[in-house]
Amino acid sequence: MRIVHTESSLGWGGQEIRILSESQGLARRGHEIRLLCPPEARIFAEAPSWGLQPEAVPIARKSWNGFVSLKKKFQGCDVISTHSSTDSWLSALALRSLGRPYPMVRTRHISAPVPRNTLSTWLYTKATTRIVTAGEALKQDLVERNGFPAARIDSVPTGIDTQRFRPGDKMAARRTLGLPAEKTLIGIVATLRSWKGHRFLLEALPGEAGLVIVGDGPQRPMLEAQVAKLGIQYKVLFAGNQKDVVPWLQAFDVFALPSYANEGVPQALIQAMLAGLPCVTTNIGSMAELAIDRKTALVVAPQSVAALAAALKKLLEEKKLSQALGAAARQHCVERFGYETMLDRMEKIYREAADAHR
Repeated sequence: MRIVHTESSLGWGGQEIRILSESQGLARRGHEIRLLCPPEARIFAEAPSWGLQPEAVPIARKSWNGFVSLKKKFQGCDVISTHSSTDSWLSALALRSLGRPYPMVRTRHISAPVPRNTLSTWLYTKATTRIVTAGEALKQDLVERNGFPAARIDSVPTGIDTQRFRPGDKMAARRTLGLPAEKTLIGIVATLRSWKGHRFLLEALPGEAGLVIVGDGPQRPMLEAQVAKLGIQYKVLFAGNQKDVVPWLQAFDVFALPSYANEGVPQALIQAMLAGLPCVTTNIGSMAELAIDRKTALVVAPQSVAALAAALKKLLEEKKLSQALGAAARQHCVERFGYETMLDRMEKIYREAADAHR
């Protein structure tokens, strides 16, 4: 198939990585993949390292130039796959002006609610052939809150390479990364956005543990100021963005992701679970598909410092519980969130959308 992806977001996180990993996998299966995005977007710079050559289009904002550019680019393909609000609207309008020669598949990566108005309903029903969500809870919200037909919505969580993300030698990883060998380390891998909950994690950090923050983003100055105010600079490391997070996960004792909004099924949480880490997280979006309280993780109330602190302390003190949760988490994710499973499902959705449109 000839699949065209559009992405208007300038940011960097799980959504953009999902697009690139899916595109890379389907390209390896012989499909022709094109990626249309703004030249100033991070995904435009990252795409070549995934074996993709992105095409620059001015779609960071809704504009006439973006609309015209997409009309010109939408030639000779089988399906259009959109990912953010702006590129979905521009793509829908461009396709409508062309007489809808190709079907559009709209992927929802986050749990922010879709507005219940006439225009949004048109976008998700008339303009879109299929909707894909990153988790089952996101699908149910679209069905129950917005009234969209369930038969046209598929929940396809992001798939992760279960052989690459696996438990490893903790001490070897720490030596490689220059991390202290004997210190208890709690880790988080996430873009530094407010709703990822870093500020609550800083307040909840147990006295004996260090914290490693992998990732970067707009909240970094605020978080660095909070660290200074709490006087914990000596035990918090801002590691920034990392090309390969595997050794970082393998170096941690515990993983925390205290998000309080917008999540689908977070890739970082799947990766941490595949690495066999005991995890503390919340029940936001479709995270319950991963984190089953006291079975695959400890689940706490969002934005509760006390609950987060208690859960972290419990995992650090109860080694048998930590080991059991880590092992169960890996098994759960191996069975449900494999990379090839995601590719199989997306390939089927694109083919069905193209066939139905013909």
